Amino acid sequence: MKRYEIPYPVSAYTFPHEALIHQVRFDDVYIHIELTDGRILSVPLKWIPTLYHASSDEREKYEISPGRTELLWDPDKCAINDELRIVDYLGSGRE
Repeated sequence: MKRYEIPYPVSAYTFPHEALIHQVRFDDVYIHIELTDGRILSVPLKWIPTLYHASSDEREKYEISPGRTELLWDPDKCAINDELRIVDYLGSGRE
């Protein structure tokens, strides 16, 4: 059996629970969420009916949570009442 050296410690890798939101943009079909580690999540707006049916102006009225892990739309500030947790789209199953 041949063994291979692992060049990096596990701490050098980024796991989903460490992913943080850097910036967000929308097009006609997707919400694109750029993470601080360089990954970009592109989620179809059809998967999120509140965003899909909202105007582009209303979609832009999101706030990034203090922990940078959620996008929040406050119904007191816009026509959308929703939150989007990035961990739900990374498939990690972690809270």
